[in-house]
Amino acid sequence: MDKFIKLTGVAAPMPIVNVDTDMIIPKLHLKTIKRTGLGKSLFEEMRYLDDGSENPNFVLNKPAYREAKILVAGDNFGCGSSREHAPWALLDFGIRCVISTSFADIFYNNCFKNGILPIKVSEEDLAKLMDDAERGANATLTVDLENQTISGPDGGTVEFDIDPFRKQCLMEGLDDIGLTMKKKADITSFEDQQKMSQPWLYG
Repeated sequence: MDKFIKLTGVAAPMPIVNVDTDMIIPKLHLKTIKRTGLGKSLFEEMRYLDDGSENPNFVLNKPAYREAKILVAGDNFGCGSSREHAPWALLDFGIRCVISTSFADIFYNNCFKNGILPIKVSEEDLAKLMDDAERGANATLTVDLENQTISGPDGGTVEFDIDPFRKQCLMEGLDDIGLTMKKKADITSFEDQQKMSQPWLYG
């Protein structure tokens, strides 16, 4: 997956609590196992009207937020079922960071495994960032993972905590497979030794 070191981009405000994974990507799109193509269905039920046209009142359909890379969301984001398609859809749309006061555990873990940085902040800091995000075309935030800071358009800074191991994985662009492949030399050495000591296992 792509490395995450520093991200500067438009932040879209979504002050809705308890946004569940079915709101993020409806269950009818779970048939695919591809990680691409889901962005067009992100927040489908809020984003489109019954006739299939765009809902002009939905934040990601507004001109200032169509290229948003950061989402500033309400409490308990990503609750509901454990579908990994939720972070896939966010990433395919272009969202690389979600900021909230809290996340559902499974969604939170799935974000890290797919190159998305979920940031937990206090209610006070979320209010500041939500205010920044509501500035439309000027709603630009800079998320610096290395220094664990979020900088607003006026120069204000919010600090955040993150598990050191998860931070390292994001900065190096390592998912579970990537972590395993870092041990490739050790794995190969073990297999070679096993082939010599237990050749019958290899036919």
